[in-house]
Amino acid sequence: MRLVSKHTSVPVPEVFSAKFGPDFGIIEMALITGSPLDEKWDTMDEKSKESVCLQTWDLISQIRAIPRPSELEDLFQCAADGSPTRDPMLEDLEDPARPLTSDSDVRARIVERYAQCGGRRYEHQLHDMLPRSDCTVFTHADIAPRNIMIDERNNVTGVLDWEFAGWYPDYWEYAQILRPAFWGDWSVWMNWTAPRRWDI
Repeated sequence: MRLVSKHTSVPVPEVFSAKFGPDFGIIEMALITGSPLDEKWDTMDEKSKESVCLQTWDLISQIRAIPRPSELEDLFQCAADGSPTRDPMLEDLEDPARPLTSDSDVRARIVERYAQCGGRRYEHQLHDMLPRSDCTVFTHADIAPRNIMIDERNNVTGVLDWEFAGWYPDYWEYAQILRPAFWGDWSVWMNWTAPRRWDI
């Protein structure tokens, strides 16, 4: 979150302290004012939904512009600090985790995780079905109404839950936003207001 605060105007909680161990993580941070978007989305009119989505895309564009530190240049995909990702689609179950140094590595890991989760239907076609990317950008990786705070005038006051943030293929945020979810027409509105549509 400090990286995001340093390079963007994205409203994130101020971190006071952080402690991590093998089986735990504790972060003390400031409270963000407002209400979670998932509590208000279904009652909002079309103009308000469009406004929130456009604000969200503006924040995403700032996040995508965060520069990659030079020490992470050899990694195609990684968490914000360069450690292996914890995203369930890319997390490596081996210890130590193998680095993802190319787009091909990312696609191979998705195929591997698909098989580990019992996927069989597309096991032979999946590698070729997956999108390709020649670059990665900084990504929140879980932009969803539950992680967006808004005020009474429907202005975004905070973006929460940065545990999966890191460098991902440039289509990743868009694909995550469009995955089936429980927030009514949220993904439809985000797709409609997107500044770009990736071929996923």
